[in-house]
Amino acid sequence: MASSLVDTAAAANLCRLTAAGRRPARSFLNCACSSTDCRVSASYPIGRMLSGVRSAARKKLFRSDPADQLLGINSWSECGTDHHHWWTALENNFVLEASDDEYGGVVVDADRLPSDNAAFARSLAASLSYWKSVGKKGVWLKLPVHRAELVPLAVKEGFKYHHAEEAYVMLTYWIPDEPCMLPANASHQVGVGGFVINDQMQVLVVQEKYCGSSLDGAWKLPTGFILASEEIYTGASREVKEETGVDTEFVDVVAFRHAHNVAFQKSDLFFICMLRPVSSKIKIDETEIQAAKWMPLEEFVKQPFIQEDHMFQKVMDICIQRLRKCYCGLTPHHVVSKFDGRTSTLYYNVAEPEDVNCGAA
Repeated sequence: MASSLVDTAAAANLCRLTAAGRRPARSFLNCACSSTDCRVSASYPIGRMLSGVRSAARKKLFRSDPADQLLGINSWSECGTDHHHWWTALENNFVLEASDDEYGGVVVDADRLPSDNAAFARSLAASLSYWKSVGKKGVWLKLPVHRAELVPLAVKEGFKYHHAEEAYVMLTYWIPDEPCMLPANASHQVGVGGFVINDQMQVLVVQEKYCGSSLDGAWKLPTGFILASEEIYTGASREVKEETGVDTEFVDVVAFRHAHNVAFQKSDLFFICMLRPVSSKIKIDETEIQAAKWMPLEEFVKQPFIQEDHMFQKVMDICIQRLRKCYCGLTPHHVVSKFDGRTSTLYYNVAEPEDVNCGAA
């Protein structure tokens, strides 16, 4: 906390306004007034960063706010080092709560936005001026869905849409007069297909309830999309379970496809996973699956949509080579990188013979 003895009338005036509720509920001031003076203490965690900011930048930041009248100051020229605590107090009250990111930008605290729309608009404009004056770069503004009315205010200020989820909209603002270096929205979606084959050389196949005309009546592998924060190997088993009711064990990734301009013009990564069944009873998900069954492998690969499509045919060739132990897939291994200190999954062919599941030389 920083405290300073200031002009009695000015401090008392501001303290009265605070007590009367004319300042925001999260007031930055602690007032202690006697018959002769008022002592005001103010907390300024961000304000300590402002010691080198030019007075012109300060004036610009609060150009629309009658701070001088509120404080009993006749002009900004009076705001020297003796009044730095007032600057800090004002800065805390008007600049949006935010934290620094590791790339020289800021992330606005979505849980501490002003409750009033007009106050948000003023604070946003003031914040951009302040962040520009101290050399910040990118600004990340996450607006919860229940504060959707703030989106037009941010767009009017120059923010651009980055991405949206069910519960929020993310907007960004690039401050420097140079090409934007903020990372773009996620460019890929990730899908999995489960090649499940039992000891009788039967493949678990499904007919989807909703599909394109090219797959009408075709029997295909169970497929689906990976969920957020889900591993490929767990997602493949989950999709098979959800669509067919069959429990499986993950074996390896035998191949993956990379396609572009798919759904919503995104790129698509699709992983073909070999799975071992640990149950056989089928119970379909009737919301998306028309039928499911165990089909002999030979019958499955003879379907026209496989024979007439080079990619499907190649995928089946790879799966068959894997069954013959003439091909090794990629198996998951948990590793920790010093780059971020996090555990992640690395898929690769193991080199140690005792660990090789496929038996290939």
